[in-house]
Amino acid sequence: MSDGFTLGVFCTIVRPEEKAILAAAEARGVAVQRIDDGETTFGLTKPEGLPDVVLNRSVSHTRSLYATRCYAHYGVPTVNTPEVTELAGDKVLTSLRLAERGIPTPRTVVALSPEAAMRAIETIGYPVVLKPAVGSWGRLMAKVDDREEAEQILEHKAALTSPIHSVIYVQEYVRKPDRDLRVFVVGDQPVAAMYRHSSDWRTNAARGATTESAALTPELRDLALRAAAAVGGGVLAVDLMESPEGLVVHEVNPTPEFKALAGATGADVAGAIVDYAVGVGRR
Repeated sequence: MSDGFTLGVFCTIVRPEEKAILAAAEARGVAVQRIDDGETTFGLTKPEGLPDVVLNRSVSHTRSLYATRCYAHYGVPTVNTPEVTELAGDKVLTSLRLAERGIPTPRTVVALSPEAAMRAIETIGYPVVLKPAVGSWGRLMAKVDDREEAEQILEHKAALTSPIHSVIYVQEYVRKPDRDLRVFVVGDQPVAAMYRHSSDWRTNAARGATTESAALTPELRDLALRAAAAVGGGVLAVDLMESPEGLVVHEVNPTPEFKALAGATGADVAGAIVDYAVGVGRR
C-alpha cells in the first residue's frame, strides 16, 4: 500500500512504455499522479498537490525542458533533471560533452550557416550525415552522398523557419554493420542491451528495425556507463555503433522508449525506472 508517497508521470500520451510504468508502480504500491503535458500550467509560486518526484515521459524536448525547470523551481525532483534533459536532448551539447570526457564518438562539425556547412561536409568527406540538433526516431536526418545532394538539402534547411534548422550538425558516416547497439542505463546500472538491425542506414526501432538481445560485455558496459555519467546520469539510452576503429557513442537519449528493448531482452525496464524514480524522490 502507498504510504502517501506519489510518483508523478509527466507524459504526452500513454504509450506501451507508460502503461508498463503505471503497471510497475501499481505492483509496488506506489501512488501515481498522471500529468498531461498539454494541459498543465506552471505559475511562479509552488502549487498544492504536487507529487514527491516527477518522471518525465513527454515526447517533446521543449516541454520536457521547461517542465523540469519549473518543477525544480518548486523543489520537486525530476527524472531526469533539467540539466540532463537539456544536455542529452541536444545532439550538439551531447557531442561536446562526450568529446570533453574522452568518449569515442563520430567526427562531428557544427555549422551555423549553409556556406559553413558545405565547407564542413567537404572537409569530412562524403558520405556524411546531417541531423537536427534536437529530435528523435531518425526524423529529418539525411545521408548525403555528393555535393549536389548537399546543396539541395542545405537549400531546404535555409528555407525552414524554425531556428533549430539554422544550426547544422554534420557527422561522419560510420561504416558499420547493418546494426547498432542500444544500452539502457538506469542510475549506475546498465539494465539491458540490444542490437537494432536494419537494411536502412537508420537503425531506429521506430523505423522498423528488428531487435535482438546483446551481451553486456565489459567494454560495452564501461562505455555506456561513461557516456551516461558524462551527461549527468539518470534514466538514459546510450546508442553506439561498431565502427572500423571500435565502438563509438553517437547519441544519449534522455526520454527513451523501451518497448522493443524489453521485448528483445525480457528485462523489467519499467520496474527499474520506477524503483530509481522512487529512490530519487525519497532522498
